[in-house]
Amino acid sequence: MPSVNPDTIADGLRTSLGKLTFPIIMQYLYEIFTVSEQDIIDSMKLIWERMKIVVEPSSAVTLAVVKNNAGLFRNKKIGIILSGGNVDLTRLPWM
Repeated sequence: MPSVNPDTIADGLRTSLGKLTFPIIMQYLYEIFTVSEQDIIDSMKLIWERMKIVVEPSSAVTLAVVKNNAGLFRNKKIGIILSGGNVDLTRLPWM
């Protein structure tokens, strides 16, 4: 499937959908959320400040979505998976 590859700090999410996966996503997907580059950076920084964990930008997108849509998640139990394998410690975006 052709796609636009945006210039983003969340390079782990910059990928094309395959011929097999796109129909599955269209069948089961309810909603797509987007966040800004600054939202991603702010979430990375918040995770570092509060948890002392350096996460990759693609992982911080999940927290950014929750922060930007707090009303949707209020009074609900949610889980956010954090990962940090794709981080250059010499180039943290908030430093």
